[in-house]
Amino acid sequence: VRLVESGGGLAQAGGSLRLSCAASERTFSSYSVGWFRQAPGKEREFVAAITWRGDKTYLSDSVKGRFTMSRDNDRNTVYLQLNSLKPEDAAVYFCAAKYYRVSNDSLEYDYWGQGTQVTVSS
Repeated sequence: VRLVESGGGLAQAGGSLRLSCAASERTFSSYSVGWFRQAPGKEREFVAAITWRGDKTYLSDSVKGRFTMSRDNDRNTVYLQLNSLKPEDAAVYFCAAKYYRVSNDSLEYDYWGQGTQVTVSS
């Protein structure tokens, strides 16, 4: 499965961005997807995940209430809506896919995109 992220960029604190993760696989609807982020000098951390059906999403405490995740299986695309951005949200955001069962553990994901940079100005 090839994953390509887009939508990153520069936003002001309090602003919004929408990240997209497009998959090449026609059976993408069988894959759960996670978003992770990594800031300079920090470990990669879980941000959000969505089940393969799209019926449940999971968000880290640090983004709950500000970020939402959704998917459109007809378009083989997953979205991460970033609202009320904070400077600490700045990082490279990666989407990742794994077959069926959703997880917040990056080690369980088999396929990764190249990442998209999110920069937040204060």
